[in-house]
Amino acid sequence: MIVVVCPGQGSQTPGFLSPWLEIPGFDARLAKYSEAAGVDLALHGTVSDADTIRDTAIAQPLIVAAGLLTLEALLEDRDGALQAVAGHSVGEFTAAVAAGVLQDTEGIALVSARGRAMAEAASLVPTGMSAVIGADEQELLSRLNELGLEPANFNGAGQVVVAGALDALAKLSENPPASARVIPLQVAGAFHTKYMQPAVSALSKAASELQASDPDVTLWTNRDGHKVSSGSEFLDLLVQQVASPVRWDKCMNAFEESGVTGIIELAPAGALVGLAKRALKGVPTVAVKTPDDLTAAIEMLENA
Repeated sequence: MIVVVCPGQGSQTPGFLSPWLEIPGFDARLAKYSEAAGVDLALHGTVSDADTIRDTAIAQPLIVAAGLLTLEALLEDRDGALQAVAGHSVGEFTAAVAAGVLQDTEGIALVSARGRAMAEAASLVPTGMSAVIGADEQELLSRLNELGLEPANFNGAGQVVVAGALDALAKLSENPPASARVIPLQVAGAFHTKYMQPAVSALSKAASELQASDPDVTLWTNRDGHKVSSGSEFLDLLVQQVASPVRWDKCMNAFEESGVTGIIELAPAGALVGLAKRALKGVPTVAVKTPDDLTAAIEMLENA
């Protein structure tokens, strides 16, 4: 089984969509996504600088749109080639469309509502996130409890992203757990924590207007790594994960238990393949960063 994985926020880089828009028809599809998002995705994917595309309200629909364009190129004339899919954080919206839970423009519109709601929630209290690498998990959790911080992403391979008040994050960096490194992340708030609870209400209202379909391929949730067979359940998970930790470690455990034989990461790719190389040693991976990477990804799918 080959699993297609969809990256989360922070994977975007300035100009990363430029080579994709050289594919005939992709500019028109991106224009459709821009209309659904209420954001000029072509501008932000080709011209805007790093600070601009770090804005949560821009980054989230941009990442999902990029993933959907990549997926279209990957699956062209290959009906039934997609076997399994999972997304990391905002990548779950890409996965929802890939699995048939939502239509493409529905996914883009909903993730845009998510981005706006999370940006608004982040503006209420100054917060941030840091990656902690190499810590003993129980020691780290105890330290977070002391500081009033929360684990936001359990990424596996010895990496946990933590979030909360900026002064508490500074204290963690000054006095980290034994043998650990603390790396501040350039994000606008404490995503996947209690600070995002106001965004849950806004996203729930937007999601209530949609009719989800049951997935037509294997679909894992990053809530706890279980397979989801109900579209309505997955839609509810999309709403709730805004304020709950991402358990990508459990997703990778589920991949291993399911006998996954290869991993393809959609654009803007790299982060999830990097984690898989450390946690799922020996499983072949392809990061589809540009159209030049499609050949290797298609070969993996066709040889599955």
